[in-house]
Parts: sequence; structure tokens; C-alpha cells
Amino acid sequence: MIDLSLLNEAQKAAVIDDSPYLRIIAGAGSGKTRVLTMRVAYLIKEEKVFPTQILAITFTNKAANEMKKRIETMLGDEGIGTRISTIHSLCVRILREDIEALNYPRNFTIVDASDQQSIIKEAYKALDVDRHDISYASALSYISNNKTFKVSPWEAKIQANFDVFEEKRADIYEFYERRLKELKALDFDDLILWTVKLFNDFENIKLKWARRFHYVLVDEFQDIDHLQYELIKDLSSYHKHLYVVGDPDQTIYTWRGADVKIIMNFERDFPESKTIILNQNYRSTNNILSAANSIIKNNSNRVKKDLFSKSEDGERVHHFTFTSDEEEAIFIARKVYELHSKGEDYDEIAVLYRSNYLSRNVEKALMDLRIPYIIYGGLRFYERAEIKDMLCYLRMLISADDLALERIINVPRRGIGLKTIAQIKEEAQGLGLSMYELLKAGKFSKMSPKLTGFVGLIEKWRDLLDKEDLLTLGKRIYRESGYEAMLEENRESEREENVMALLSDLGEYESEEENGLDSYLQNVSLYTDRDSDGENRAVNLMTVHAAKGLEFKTVLITGMSDGVFPSERSLEDGKRGLEEERRLAYVAYTRAKKNLYLLENTGFNFITQTAKQPSRFIKEIDEEYLCDHTSSRMPKPKKETNFLGATSYRENSPSLKAPKLKKGDKVTHDSFGQGIVISIEGSIATIAFAHPHGIKKLLASHPSIKKI
Repeated sequence: MIDLSLLNEAQKAAVIDDSPYLRIIAGAGSGKTRVLTMRVAYLIKEEKVFPTQILAITFTNKAANEMKKRIETMLGDEGIGTRISTIHSLCVRILREDIEALNYPRNFTIVDASDQQSIIKEAYKALDVDRHDISYASALSYISNNKTFKVSPWEAKIQANFDVFEEKRADIYEFYERRLKELKALDFDDLILWTVKLFNDFENIKLKWARRFHYVLVDEFQDIDHLQYELIKDLSSYHKHLYVVGDPDQTIYTWRGADVKIIMNFERDFPESKTIILNQNYRSTNNILSAANSIIKNNSNRVKKDLFSKSEDGERVHHFTFTSDEEEAIFIARKVYELHSKGEDYDEIAVLYRSNYLSRNVEKALMDLRIPYIIYGGLRFYERAEIKDMLCYLRMLISADDLALERIINVPRRGIGLKTIAQIKEEAQGLGLSMYELLKAGKFSKMSPKLTGFVGLIEKWRDLLDKEDLLTLGKRIYRESGYEAMLEENRESEREENVMALLSDLGEYESEEENGLDSYLQNVSLYTDRDSDGENRAVNLMTVHAAKGLEFKTVLITGMSDGVFPSERSLEDGKRGLEEERRLAYVAYTRAKKNLYLLENTGFNFITQTAKQPSRFIKEIDEEYLCDHTSSRMPKPKKETNFLGATSYRENSPSLKAPKLKKGDKVTHDSFGQGIVISIEGSIATIAFAHPHGIKKLLASHPSIKKI
């Protein structure tokens, strides 16, 4: 029997309900992973469903692995065979089995972000595009958006409607798609696009896969796009059992195709469906939840729910206003120092911001106090240069594709220049061969001992592929390629450790499953960041988007000003944009377990060209859930003001207003010291302070500024 005693009533209903279509609206911190895992275990143990008939789709490999471990703990060997994977991993599995129906080879290459950029660089060179006119990231985003909405390069050209800029982007898209075809490769968007096409074109194949999975369960349903939804409906079309878990209030990825209407319209799409709401939170205090509830209720496109907790009310949400970005950052650093000195671990503290540029001052302030920090979501393990290089060496043994060859043919240096590589590519394309096929056949017009030696190494390693285990072969490639000597010579110990971690990963993969190098390379680009866990304890700095799914004891949100959060660009999108920004704020607030700090300043906003104003996402919080701390550093004529000159916008005292300023006035500032007013524009004073502060634009009437 499955023990349901630890579940609340709503969770229990979500586990045992036998409705064919179930929508679980799971609020932040409501235990959705536990419910989803228990649902799978319940189907297997109590409903006697074979594990192989269950498909659970998650949106990260980390979530998939966590579910697998939990099911293994609950069921042991009884749960073996349940397919729990990301949607991209599932598509790889389907395409490896059936893509030949679309006249594409089963051993297609999966290109990652680095490979994509290499192709884009080729396109720019061929099409004479300046990267300053169209950035690589912009071009790849354009391509991805077109694919998500099934817009072909030909259709993109029509939509360009003689606009030179749009035509150029469509040309890049066309080149990119042609190059993928030449490489027999697919990118991440293609994995889903081609699977949907496969199902649309071949009813028998769709039926085969739909029959295979009697129960389809989907996590983070609020984050799916229309293409993914089409695939999910196809997979559940035969047995008609679809179980989705998500929260419309946490739909924050519309910029990459997610549509809140999908989860909102679930009952319309499946009239026989049932909705169960999980609104008991197991993460945050009631004051934090009440603050989050009070802002999100202003959104109209949502399923009504109010999060609550049976734990303590806790501290109220702290709100501080400062006179500048620097003051705000100094406060953050000192608050972190204070919390840590009272026993709070650094990794239990997170600083969140709407956009990456906001981290700069915070980083400086943390460094000044020698506080360790990490930028969460930085360079991933498989994106590091040495890892990409080694993977390309391994790819040469299987696919020997052009992208892999171009990356490592002269790494380490072998005296093979860019001109030679360009000539190899040109001659290969002229003969309809891959670059390696040209070299291996000795058909390159300028074959040299260097090129012959390179081919000899690859062929030697290929011959050993079936004779040595992957770990041994990997170490051999690392050594014989000269890569090991290169890192040792440059004393790159950290990069050496990264390569050894990759080789260890390769060995573990081979020992756990009956898979070889081909299988490893086919799936490696779907892996998550293996070093995202186990970091040294440090304060976490990240965007709110990156914080989704995480939790911390203390959360400080910086940049809480209108035009910053919510962002000015999002506000231009009207109600739709504002509601997404409010969902983003809701996600940010609900990351905090015990303490939540909302920080903003009255400095100059260079985006709106006005003095900053407190974010509406502070003003929308009911007064009873907010509080302000005070400090003896500031004068207290009527009300105590906050550390570093911070005051609440609810407590600005007229008696603290500074006298009117004019150009040439000498002033003193509580944090920046003495300065001279060099200009006045409306309510904003531009003041030159001594090094290291320099010129600041500040609210002229702020009480921190006084005439000398």
C-alpha cells in the first residue's frame, strides 16, 4: 500500500482521483513534486499499471532524476521501466526510432548552443552580415521563434515583405537550415518540431507511441508552448489519460513561447476534465505568502487561489528606499554580512534582480566585504571550452561532422591555419563530401604531413572503439591529442580537473547502461549542469527567471523601481506585459522561506530619464504585511529613518526635506561625502563627488543631501 498519510486532503485527492483528464493547479511550495511522484507510484502499486505504460514529462533533467530516485525509494524494482524524462529527451528517443520515415538518418547529430553559433558565423561570412547589425543571439532567437510557430525560411522571406533587415534575417535562417541538413543535424527546437511533423505525416507512428503510454503526466505545464502542447495531446490521444501540474501564476516564459492560455483553457479543451487546487504552502511564512497573494490578485488571467501556511506568520516583508544604486548595494552586502555573522549560511541567501546588469554594483559591494558569491546560471559544465573540445574529439570517432572537425583540427596547435581550413571546407562542399571524408580520401589539393597525421590519429582511435572501454579510450585521446600536455604546460589545473570530470562521466555512463560512445554523444547535449550542485557555500546572485524552482531562507530583491521591475519594455506590451511582470514578482517573492527584502532607490533612471519611483509591486502589497527597519545613523527629528539614508515612501517626512539647490552649491551627502552641484534638471541634481564616487544624479530634495 502507498502511504498517503503525509499528504493534505487536496494532495491526496490529486494522487487518487480517477478522472481521465486532471489539471492540478499547484501553488508555489505546495509539494507538487511529491504529488506527481506519489501519483506515479499509486498508478503502479494500487491501479496495477505497468511502469512502461507511464510517461512523466519534466522540464529539467534534474527534476526527472529527482522523481526517479523518489519512485525507486518508494517502489524499489517495482518501479523500473517508468519513462520519466524531459520533453527533448523523449523526442530524441522517438526520432532515433522512427526519423527514417522522414528520410533522415537515425544517427543525426544534436547541435547545441556552441554549434549553432558556429553555423551562424558561417552564415554571416557567406552573406556578408555584420554581427553589430544583427547579433548572434538575436539571429538564433529569430530562428527559434520561427520554428516554434512552424514558420519555414521560405515563409519568413514572404513575411519580410521587402524589408531589408527582415530579408537579411530570413536569409540567415535559410542558410542555417541548409547547413543543418548538410550536417545531418537537428537543434533543440527541431527535436520537437520533427517529432510533431512525424506524427502529423504518419498516423501509424503516432498511434504506435500513443498506444505505448497509457498515462501521460506533465510537470510545469504552465511553461509549455503550443508545439509542445500539440505533441502532448498526440501522445495522450489513444488512452485518453492526461494529468498536468502547473501554476498559471508562475507563467514567466512567454518570451520563449510559453502561453498561459494553454493551462487556463485546459477545461475548455477537455470538457470532461477536473481541476484540483493545491494552495497549502510548505516553504514560506504567512506574511510572505500574504504579500505575494496581495499582488497576484491584481492579475485577471489566472485561477483564483490564495496560498496559506500552517506554520508561523514570521517577520513582515522588509522594504527599504535608498538614494542610489550604490547605497542599495552597500546595504545588501552589509545585510548579508550581518545575517552570516548570526549563523545564516551564505548559500541560504539569494539576491534576485530583474535583469543581469543590476548585479554589477552588488558584486562590487560583496567583493569589498570579501563575501563569496556565485552568479547562478553562469557557464555550464558542457559549455566550457575544454569540455566542448574533448566532446568534439569524441564526435570525430562517430560522426566526424564538420563542426567538430573545425573546432579541434588545430587545438592544440598543429600549424593548420584558418586559410587551410577554409580551403578544405570549400573543396569538400564542391565534391559533396564532409571535410573529414575529403581528408581521409586524400583528395584535398594541399594534403600535408600535418593533415595526414591528424587523420591517422582519428583512424587509430576509431579502430580502438570496440577494443577499449570508453574511459580508457577517452584518456588515450586526451593524452595522444596533445590536449593534456597543452593544459599542463599552461598550468591550467582547473581545466584539467574539468576534463577528468568529463572522462569520469563517460566511464560512469558506460558502466550504468549498455550504451556506447554513440549513445553518450547523442544524449550529452541534453544533460544538465553537473556542477550546479555542490558549489562552495556562497551567496547566490541571479535573475528572477533563473530563480524559478529554487528556495532560500533569505531573499533580497534589488532594483524594485517602476521601469526596472516591472521593466519598461514589458510595460510597453500593455496589460499582457504587466501581468507577466507581476507573475515574475510573485515568483520572486515566493522564493523566500523566512525573510524577504524589497529594495529600491530614488536615483536617476536612465531608461525612463526620470527619478526612480517605487515599483507598483511594492505598492500593491497590503500595508499590514510590510515593515521598515530603522537606524541610529540618520537624524530622527520626527520619524526614524533607515540605514544608509533609506526611508519608506510611506514615511517621507516633510521636515527632512533639504533646502532647494542650485548650480555651484557645495553639499554634503551621508554616504558620498562632500560634492558640488554641477546642474539641476527638474527634481534631479547632478553632483560631482570626490573619488571614488564621481558624478551622481540624485533627487535634489532627498534628506541625505545638505548644503554646506
